[in-house]
Amino acid sequence: MNNKRQKQKDALCEQLKKTPIVQITCEKIGIARATYYRWRKGDKIFAKDADKALSEGVCLMNDMAESQLLSAIRSQNMTAIIFWLKHRHKSY
Repeated sequence: MNNKRQKQKDALCEQLKKTPIVQITCEKIGIARATYYRWRKGDKIFAKDADKALSEGVCLMNDMAESQLLSAIRSQNMTAIIFWLKHRHKSY
């Protein structure tokens, strides 16, 4: 495999950790979405690395969303309070 392609694959995985959306990540890296899927199909190591990066990115977004939810609760946002109670408290 050529060095440029490997650098693109590495950059794509790093970007997936920050933005776990394939289309947006591909646009930022400058490759077509079809290329991403072709790489996944032809390179099992890349597919595994991409899956791991995507998972890490989703965890990051979940943490950020939960942080924003807690901020909304602290600001007395009733919708956020209800959401938290419905999903985190057995009595609701």
